Amino acid sequence: MLAHVFLFAFFCSSWMASALPDVVQIAGIFGEGDEQIEMAFRYAVRYINEEVKIKPRTRLRAITINLPAEDSFMASRLVCGTLNASVAGIFGPQSANVANHVQSICDAYEIPHIEARWDYKRTRDAYSINLYPHPKSLGEAYYDVLRYLEWEKFVILYENNESLVRLQQLLQGKHWEVHVRHLEGQDYRPLLKQIKKAQFNRIVLDVPEDRIYSVLEQAAQIGLMREYYSYFITSLDLHRVKLDEFRYVGPNITSLRLLDPKDTKVRMRVEKWQFGERLRGKMVDFDNFKIKTEAALMFDAVHFFAAALGDLDRSHDIRMNPLSCDTEYSWPHGNSLINYMKYYGVDPKVESYVLGLTGKIKFDREGFRTDFMLDILELTREVGLKKVGVWTKAGGANYTRSNVEVTQQVIESLKNRTLRVTTAISAPYTMLKDSSESLRGNDKYEGFCVDLIDAIAKSRGFNYTFYLVPDKAYGSKDKVTGQWDGMVRELLEHRADLGIVDFTITYEREEAIDFSMPFMNLGISIIYKKPQKKDPNLFSFMSPFSIDVWIYMATAYLGVSVLLFILARMAPSEWDSPYPCIQDPDELENCFTVVNSLWFMIATFLCQGADIAPRAVSTRIVAGIWWFFTLIMISSYTANLAAFLTVERMDSPIESAEDLAKQTKIKYGCKLDGSTYGFFRGSNIPTYQRMWAAMSNARPPVFTNTNDEGVDRVSKSGGMYAFLMESSSIEYVIERRCDLMQVGGLLDSKSYGIALPPDSPYTGAISSAILQLKENGTLHDLKKKWWERRKGGGHCTQEQSAKQSSAAAELGLANVGGVFVVLIGGMGLATIVAICEFIWNARELATDENASFCEELGTEVSFILKCSGNTKPVRKKYPSTPEEQLFTYGSYGASYGYSNKK
Repeated sequence: MLAHVFLFAFFCSSWMASALPDVVQIAGIFGEGDEQIEMAFRYAVRYINEEVKIKPRTRLRAITINLPAEDSFMASRLVCGTLNASVAGIFGPQSANVANHVQSICDAYEIPHIEARWDYKRTRDAYSINLYPHPKSLGEAYYDVLRYLEWEKFVILYENNESLVRLQQLLQGKHWEVHVRHLEGQDYRPLLKQIKKAQFNRIVLDVPEDRIYSVLEQAAQIGLMREYYSYFITSLDLHRVKLDEFRYVGPNITSLRLLDPKDTKVRMRVEKWQFGERLRGKMVDFDNFKIKTEAALMFDAVHFFAAALGDLDRSHDIRMNPLSCDTEYSWPHGNSLINYMKYYGVDPKVESYVLGLTGKIKFDREGFRTDFMLDILELTREVGLKKVGVWTKAGGANYTRSNVEVTQQVIESLKNRTLRVTTAISAPYTMLKDSSESLRGNDKYEGFCVDLIDAIAKSRGFNYTFYLVPDKAYGSKDKVTGQWDGMVRELLEHRADLGIVDFTITYEREEAIDFSMPFMNLGISIIYKKPQKKDPNLFSFMSPFSIDVWIYMATAYLGVSVLLFILARMAPSEWDSPYPCIQDPDELENCFTVVNSLWFMIATFLCQGADIAPRAVSTRIVAGIWWFFTLIMISSYTANLAAFLTVERMDSPIESAEDLAKQTKIKYGCKLDGSTYGFFRGSNIPTYQRMWAAMSNARPPVFTNTNDEGVDRVSKSGGMYAFLMESSSIEYVIERRCDLMQVGGLLDSKSYGIALPPDSPYTGAISSAILQLKENGTLHDLKKKWWERRKGGGHCTQEQSAKQSSAAAELGLANVGGVFVVLIGGMGLATIVAICEFIWNARELATDENASFCEELGTEVSFILKCSGNTKPVRKKYPSTPEEQLFTYGSYGASYGYSNKK
């Protein structure tokens, strides 16, 4: 029983030791313009007392102190007076100067000081805690978002020096070029005009919330609020700024927010807050009420303080003692309470935080709120500010929208919008219509580019208006002033939304403006006067074969004739009686002398007969192979001769750019300050460097102001001038002017594209439309229409095709080389057969004469090598027995010429 009494006494003493007072007082200090923050403070106290409840009997009591603006002396007096009321914490103020005085008093008497304002400190004060996101982490968020948006050059507009501290990481970034401009006074238009003139289209705006609308309004007045300009606004309260009038003019506005006013929990708190204030009779326009980030942070500060106070109550006996600025006593629990608040979220093993309106409330080891989440906002036409992503310290900028959604959003913004399209007169791209009526607007123009823009406009749902560039130039950069002219200048100054003509995409232009996907690929080529018909050649009958073939044929003729002569002397069958009626002649004759061999070969080559014919196998092989060779050669010659005699032969002095560079007689040039001009001027290829030197030093000048001038000069020069221009334009010209032609291939590879202002949001939508037109064949049909079917095109191409189809080229050794191979093979075979016949004949003679084979072979070789005479004595056979002698002498003695006498 006694044990139970002691246990009960222990629990009662423990409960009494850890019990909070019934009333815990907290003070809030507010200045002019902090009405909403003050209301948030009072509502947070009511919310804690009614819904959260630190302890069943413990309630918070709010003491509010209102100060004149920047009155530090009055703040010190009032805070000292508040200490006598035994306050457990002081909240506010928002003014930096006043807050420093309040902080010094709180540090002296160990009273927790809770703030909800922007404040850049490298080290946290001992008794201070700030729920506002730490500026260094905010700077990281700004940096990550701009890196994601791929900003490479921008200007920062700021109003006070705090901005330079807030944007320190942007200023130190190595990924972009940053310019800084200070906003002064109330009229920002002179500075904004300078920004527009300097062609800055990406702007970081760091001004207080109440100045944002004024800056944007004045920017709109001078044309800086169009779709080609992008703004990043650092304020976390952009949702409180009225932006409806900027939603439809097209600027890209990006910002961050800590508080989502449409969040269910936030909306519920605001509704209860409104209800409570109405009961108190406050004159607040809650219909248009938009909560400030600092007001939400003040609400979270009270909530956070109450949570820490409840945690401290579990381990400490908290007593509230009145204090005075005239004494040195301090509150003994202040140090413990501030430590409880500072170390929320510090331990990585324990997920400790307080969930407030601004997300998770926790601090790092230095007492700063560095871990938080921000919404990334963009201004849209449909709903105004829209959440498109989130930023976290660990993950950086993470956009939740896809590329498809971005493209679709741009396409939707294009619908029903009227774009200004600048162009220049250049056939067949843009031309003035031939009409007896007075035409206005787009009806005045026709051409490939006009039809192309019309097709893109139908695909994307926008309207357009054409106008001619005032100076008629496409766009080149002045080397001295760095200023652009022509269509590029129109786009840079946003007088035009699109620029289209035969506009070449170059590196220099790409650096200044944007280009769509190419709608035509081409290259530089040469247009030249078509050469006159070549005078007939007296020896044109030799044209079917090249000189090499004629030389090889003559060599083959002589070689085969000599070979036939040699083989005929070797072959026994070619030695025959000169008189057929004498059956046993004393001499044999060979009809294939050198002259006869030459005659036989030339007769058969010309398909004529000869009075001699080979008898031996070897000589017949030679003759057969030669006949095959002549059949092929004569047939090829006859077929190609007919083509050569019917084709017009042209005599062109140049065939390529190398031919132009090697000579000085024919002058050549290009359009002044065009892409071709820039190509030769900046080329590192030796041939093109020589051409540039020749063109730049030529007198009179060889450059023209337009392509048409260059074409006319070529036509009138009589072959003494060539013009360098884009191949597509050359194709168009030679379709209509049959006296001109394209010479050689392409000197380079380039493309035509639609030009847009730098960082135009429509580049992707226009490029996708061009790709779609390529895939469905519309671009091909447009080119066929304007190059071949309109304005007199097509007939020159038909004539040229007819001539090319009947053109003939001389036959070279590569065409008929196989016939020579067959001929050489046949001659080799014939030689082998002749040698075999020769050896066999020598063997038979050696057997008949009872002589040595070698002696007979030598005798025959010696006779052949003499190469003189076409007769050969008959070798007589002597009888070997008396009977044979008697028979021989009696019967055939007269025939062989033997006598009966010894």
